[in-house]
Amino acid sequence: MRLLPTLGLLALLAGPAAAVQPDEILDDPALESRARELSKVLRCPVCQGENIDDSNASVSRDLRLLVRERLKAGDSDGAVLDYITDRYGEYVLFEPDNRGANLVLWLIGPAVALVALGGGLLYMRRKRPEVADLTPEEEAALQELLKKTDA
Repeated sequence: MRLLPTLGLLALLAGPAAAVQPDEILDDPALESRARELSKVLRCPVCQGENIDDSNASVSRDLRLLVRERLKAGDSDGAVLDYITDRYGEYVLFEPDNRGANLVLWLIGPAVALVALGGGLLYMRRKRPEVADLTPEEEAALQELLKKTDA
């Protein structure tokens, strides 16, 4: 019976660890911090859902080393991202630029939502039931019913 809680605890402790190897870490803490921040916005081309800092894929290791190499060469963060996207495409960015063809992708979601909302409102407006006026006989019957319920 003690085995199950122990296995549960081990599963919690065995959470995902950063894939950065000790030989990749830069001596300069400021450059290493910049490298880590850049690694968080770059997607692993193999894993697709992980950033290169968390991925164990060999291409992610190559990208981490490339980021650190460019930072040591004196590139700015933007220059490093441009260098990598020139070679791997915008797919490696978790948040691609919202210009050019990507602007269409950024705008199509809200546009479709607005069109759907407008269509829904028009549909609801047209489905509103028509209310006809009561004839004098129906009005009298309604008044009679209301008098009975008040009493």
